[in-house]
Amino acid sequence: MASYRGHLMLSAPLGAGYGALSLLSPDLDWGACLLGAGLTTLGGLLPDLDSDSGVPVRELFGFTAAAAAFIAYHPLREHDWPLEQALVIMAAVYFFVRYVFANQFRRFTVHRGMFHSIPAMLIAGLLVYHGYPSRDLVLKAYLAGGVMVGFLSHLVLDELCAVDFMGVRVRLNKFAGSALKFASPSAPATIATYVVLLALGWFAWDGLPGWARSPSNWPRPAWLGGGTQHTANIP
Repeated sequence: MASYRGHLMLSAPLGAGYGALSLLSPDLDWGACLLGAGLTTLGGLLPDLDSDSGVPVRELFGFTAAAAAFIAYHPLREHDWPLEQALVIMAAVYFFVRYVFANQFRRFTVHRGMFHSIPAMLIAGLLVYHGYPSRDLVLKAYLAGGVMVGFLSHLVLDELCAVDFMGVRVRLNKFAGSALKFASPSAPATIATYVVLLALGWFAWDGLPGWARSPSNWPRPAWLGGGTQHTANIP
């Protein structure tokens, strides 16, 4: 499998290319470009959250915890929580994800288990779609797509590389397997993954306005040969 550095060397230029796509749409600006590039790069590293390889994993969980705290801020302020209380809740979210969730995650996952799979890629995209504090469906879908593109690049690179870039062979857990998979030998892990995927997918579908449930009505940027047919925002 490829090393952490190898995945970064692939996902960073891939993120630059994906981020540049947003500049072709008049509805998105440089902020969306840079955010899309960053999320694509991060997506290329996310599957390594199930690794026990030390510093890279700590960095990934630190970034994930910071992102979770940031996402928590928006609904707290929308519901008029005092700033001081909102900051306390954000700090609690950060420490929960950084230490409690991270420890439990490492306890119940194995490297290249179900977290290295196509359903896990879809879950990562849906989490970004649900978590990003915006009513703009196009922007949310664009950012979710970036994470999934990066995540997929990690799976493909792991599938192509039998050894890491330093030439060290990796001995896998019995529940590990192909990176581009839809199920693992562990039935509980597979079932739990699909339960989460179906729940997130249902909530995403249920939250769409009526016009957005038909692909023919989706707004298309000019560079795809179409104009905006409907507002991209959730009413």
